[in-house]
Amino acid sequence: MSEPKRVHRRNFLSTSLAAAGAGAVIGAAADDLHVAPESGKPAGPQPAESDAGPMPCGKIGNVSISRLLLGGNLISGFMHARDLKYVEPLFRAYVTEEKILQTLKIAEEHGINTVFETGAPFVERYNREYGGHMQFIPHIQPELDGDWGKFEDDVKHKVDTGAVAVYVWGVAGDKLVQAGAVDRLAKAVEFAKTLNVPVGVGGHSLLVPMACEKHGIPCDFYVKTLHSDQYPSATPKPLRKEFIWIGGGEGWYDNMWCINPEETVEFMKTVAKPWLAFKVLAAGAFHPRQGFAHAFKSGADFIAVGMFDFQVRENSELVARLVRREAGRERPWRA
Repeated sequence: MSEPKRVHRRNFLSTSLAAAGAGAVIGAAADDLHVAPESGKPAGPQPAESDAGPMPCGKIGNVSISRLLLGGNLISGFMHARDLKYVEPLFRAYVTEEKILQTLKIAEEHGINTVFETGAPFVERYNREYGGHMQFIPHIQPELDGDWGKFEDDVKHKVDTGAVAVYVWGVAGDKLVQAGAVDRLAKAVEFAKTLNVPVGVGGHSLLVPMACEKHGIPCDFYVKTLHSDQYPSATPKPLRKEFIWIGGGEGWYDNMWCINPEETVEFMKTVAKPWLAFKVLAAGAFHPRQGFAHAFKSGADFIAVGMFDFQVRENSELVARLVRREAGRERPWRA
């Protein structure tokens, strides 16, 4: 194996360590990779018997998407570390470029067909070098005072390079709604829809999908955080405020991304569009058995989760069981 190459970071919030979290480490590792001697490339894990069944999928527009998406932040070099200073260098020592390609292969072998948010260059490389068919849904980033021509060029480039859908990045959605610039958000969605791909709107704040519904923004799906607040480091309720993750404040230290889970669940019951939930593990505060179950029972149609290679198999099987179990849940499946 060649010398490990570092994965470069992208900019996020200036006061935040990372954009999305790895799933909590779960149980035993997946099967060891087997290397094809002719190419030296990973041939993937040996098939294993499971009663979980195949990975379930849903459709957004005409695009079939696995109910579990591989969060792209780990691919691009990010993970939540909270106040554990050793975690980031440990992560970087483990997640080499070779490991990323192996992870994509394992994910596809377990029915995950889409990478979410970032990491498109690795998806393209994996598909080209290993004959994969992995899809990707990247974010787009309209800004209040940004160069609109540059924004349009960026969206066109992402669609031209194979994105099966795009979505307004959660931080961008938050900031536009916070500033009262819903018209700017609508303009971004309307432009992206001219490129004939499904377009979503993301936000950490519940005010984002609420604004979209109120003003009739013609997005095709929502990307909204969802996790319970039943964990020790959750921001105490008296200190919670909208957009606290942007400006910071007492009681928050990169540890809570859904400040009103009950209200989120109730509002999303009224929404007929598909819902892709993220931060479902509260950046590692919950085991997947807890976080995934809460998300699907609460109405999420898809979940995006950052995963290491050894987490993929068990997480995939867990999602297959949970989706089957929640077939008759209160919020109808919208995709």
